[in-house]
Amino acid sequence: MAYYRPIPDERDLFYEYCSYAFTPENGLPAYDPDEHELPRDTLGSRRGLYASGAADDADPRCVCRHYWLEARVRGDALRTAGLASVATPPEYRHGGYVRQLLARSLAEYRDQDVRFSVLWPFRYRFYRRYGWDTCNRIVTHECEPTVLSFATEAADAPGSAGAGETELGSFRRLEADEYEALEPVYAAHVNRYGLALERDEEWWRHRVFEGHDRDPFVYAYERDGRARGYLVYTIDGEAGDRTMDVSELAATDHDALLALLSFCHRHASQVQRVRLRVPADVPLRDIARDPDEIDTAVADGPMVRVVDVAETLSALSYPDLEASLTIAVEDPLAEWNDGAFRLAVSDDRVTCERLTGDATPDVTLEIGALSQLVVGARSAATLERTGGLETTGSDAIETLSRLFPETGVYLGDRF
Repeated sequence: MAYYRPIPDERDLFYEYCSYAFTPENGLPAYDPDEHELPRDTLGSRRGLYASGAADDADPRCVCRHYWLEARVRGDALRTAGLASVATPPEYRHGGYVRQLLARSLAEYRDQDVRFSVLWPFRYRFYRRYGWDTCNRIVTHECEPTVLSFATEAADAPGSAGAGETELGSFRRLEADEYEALEPVYAAHVNRYGLALERDEEWWRHRVFEGHDRDPFVYAYERDGRARGYLVYTIDGEAGDRTMDVSELAATDHDALLALLSFCHRHASQVQRVRLRVPADVPLRDIARDPDEIDTAVADGPMVRVVDVAETLSALSYPDLEASLTIAVEDPLAEWNDGAFRLAVSDDRVTCERLTGDATPDVTLEIGALSQLVVGARSAATLERTGGLETTGSDAIETLSRLFPETGVYLGDRF
């Protein structure tokens, strides 16, 4: 039997485990509290899996960190846990400890009324077998800054909202104390994308305005005295081979988007490349004059998992309709999710109850596919076409599509 518990007083050990797991090429640098106990590093809760329940057992088989978050799903802010820093030293690998750690983590989430778990995987196949699946993709555009000259021409055109350094449109570099100026822009982003995190002051200060090795630049585009867009970026490389690496770009309207792209273009004297990491629906290739000069890569982003099927499906907001379905779920890790559930939606009530005894399901699917359906990352028709779900009734796909319409999903925060 393994014991799962907090590890608040073993931060040096936690650091050593994570260093070996994720950056072994750096060797084992000495733990420095002044360097590794910055506010950014102390966010979240450390957990470990131990061989014994003894308080003096300081040798966990594996460790992880939980971030206690809220994310928007179908218009509602729901409790979400970010799972990170899952690490096992080599002497304890292939002993089933990570599986136990993940299962115990889910049980803790369930006790805390957490609806979703999200993570950034080191390997998708590894976490998919435990019930997590991809929630959105990340699009990265890379080009020479001169390719973005079209945005400067548009922003400087007479009558443009961003023309010139006037009160109608200007840029200003922000410090962490000014994060509130960006909140209205980010709120528009949250309303556009499912699974976007609700950011509190700590998150803005220590996850947006601070970086692991160095702090990024944060610039706001302001118009009429209010921020209408912003970007977060670093400049990497050396003179003659620099890249402006934009990790976050948010705009409230098309003119603000053009202004942000123009801001990148105006770095042509400093950098040789601009790299933009954005949601898939940011229309850069559609508006660029030379899209063939832009290298675009699409990669899988984070993964999501429903923690408790009955509680989560009961807590969601649904379209204004009446419908009911029996859903059979296969879950390899959480026994409380493995079975058949009856979902009933009406104008004034939503229930999702686990069924006992034999039940003929309308839909059968794995927990990962259900999670994608619930957050809006995949439609029911897509999941059926790709083998992610099976139905027994002719109306099941239509009902699922009405209950869980596909939506824009973008979780870009790394943790």
